[in-house]
Amino acid sequence: MRRVKVWTPIVLLLGGAVAGGQMLRPLPTPQLVATQDSVTLDGTTAIPWPAKGQAAVRIPGSGDIGTFGEQKPVPTASVGKVMTAYVILKNHPLRKDDPGPLIEVDAKAVAEGNSDHESRVEGLTAGKKFSERDMLKMMMLPSANNIARLLARWDSGNDGAAFVAKMNAAAKELGMRDTTYTDPSGLNSGTVSTAVDQLKLAEAVMQEETFRVIVAMDHAKIEGLPEPIDNSNDLLSIKGLRNIGIKTGSSTPAGGTLMWAADQPVGGDTPLILGTMMEQHVDGPDEDGGESLKLVLKNSRKVIEAVRKALTAAPVIHKGQTVGYVSDGLGGRTPLVATKDLAVIGVPGQRLRFTLGTAGGKSVPHEAKAGTEVAVLTVGDGAGSKTVPVAVGTRLAEPSFGTRVTRLS
Repeated sequence: MRRVKVWTPIVLLLGGAVAGGQMLRPLPTPQLVATQDSVTLDGTTAIPWPAKGQAAVRIPGSGDIGTFGEQKPVPTASVGKVMTAYVILKNHPLRKDDPGPLIEVDAKAVAEGNSDHESRVEGLTAGKKFSERDMLKMMMLPSANNIARLLARWDSGNDGAAFVAKMNAAAKELGMRDTTYTDPSGLNSGTVSTAVDQLKLAEAVMQEETFRVIVAMDHAKIEGLPEPIDNSNDLLSIKGLRNIGIKTGSSTPAGGTLMWAADQPVGGDTPLILGTMMEQHVDGPDEDGGESLKLVLKNSRKVIEAVRKALTAAPVIHKGQTVGYVSDGLGGRTPLVATKDLAVIGVPGQRLRFTLGTAGGKSVPHEAKAGTEVAVLTVGDGAGSKTVPVAVGTRLAEPSFGTRVTRLS
């Protein structure tokens, strides 16, 4: 009894000290945990991929529809000019209807206008000046190699290597891991990429309004040129296809290549559809890839028509649906529910990515009433992805006294 009387206060004191220390420890930061990382839309979509080569299709905001072929680096041909336009507009942005600075034609651009076996703008005069916007039209519509090189010299002070370095830096920034640029026109067969990589560029460059307007033109009249210039993309003229660009390419090494964009009204919206197709070669001799260009346009048209036909607004989230939970770090979980319905545009069989995150950069609270919005669920990926607010389904409370006192971590 004497020992009990002596040690009991000591044990109680030590226990109180331990409990007090445990209660003073900061709580773990609450974490958002999604119940699933994706959803696949019901059904299937048959994409009429080409017999050979490689291709990829994507809906910005929704995500990838599919890819075809081995994604190995191959020559891009004039599709390489899309990166030239991207770098030019990044370094010299143009507002809506702004013609931009005047660029002087040099003797080299005039001489290259007479080159055989490559696309170019002929009849230029040294010293003549054209606006940046008109130069971009000359490069992108008739695919003028001499204008692509002129723009590169203008941007980088006659240092072509410096401009190519900018192209490769931009590719790296966009995550184009299998892409290498060696020239601004794409004529050099050392300029290589994959359909998947070029799709990343397509999504980035189509956010530029000036670029979108230019590549959707089937022809343009430019003051200072004797004749209007025509777009080499014949898909623009096909009624009902809703093609709005982007860039053709053809050469003997590359065959036919195409980066394309189309749209389709669905579910009260008009989503953009992006695609790339490369390595389209006809059988037999095909100098400069002219017949292969016709092949890639034909094969791409089939893909565009199939995707547009299959596109639908599919319900993927329902109000009150449990989409995750808040973990308090000590074993406690509070359910998270969507606060409204959400439909996303895609095609049957498409996999849509789920991402659960906080709203406006705010941290997840330790306590909140039931129904309090604490997070946002993003469905899809990329610019334009759809979101739905997420709330706690029951009261969010701090860990109990017992949990905090007995915690080990």
